[in-house]
Amino acid sequence: MAGFGLPNFGQITEAFKKAKQIQQDAQKLQEELELMEIAGESEDSSVKVWISGNQVPLRVEVSENFLNSDKETVEKNILDAIQKAHESSTKTMKDRMNDLTGGLNFNLPGFDDKES
Repeated sequence: MAGFGLPNFGQITEAFKKAKQIQQDAQKLQEELELMEIAGESEDSSVKVWISGNQVPLRVEVSENFLNSDKETVEKNILDAIQKAHESSTKTMKDRMNDLTGGLNFNLPGFDDKES
């Protein structure tokens, strides 16, 4: 059978073991990401936003003087804090997935190695 280019049974078994381990580690990582709180802060520190490692919004904090700001400043600072929290969360998720898979490229959306 070796003449047909098929891997031996031991290689197949080992591949299944590795796949199962990655699946278990991915489930654990998903749970860890869910518990993470990643902060983003506006440039002037008047707004802080926390999201989970799975990018679920968790809470917002604004400084007292921020409440007297004009509409444009409020919108800009909230957006800035959200973008920074999202960027940090995405980077954390990507880094943890790379650790989990040993840098294997699965061509998953949002995990393009060219962005690194």
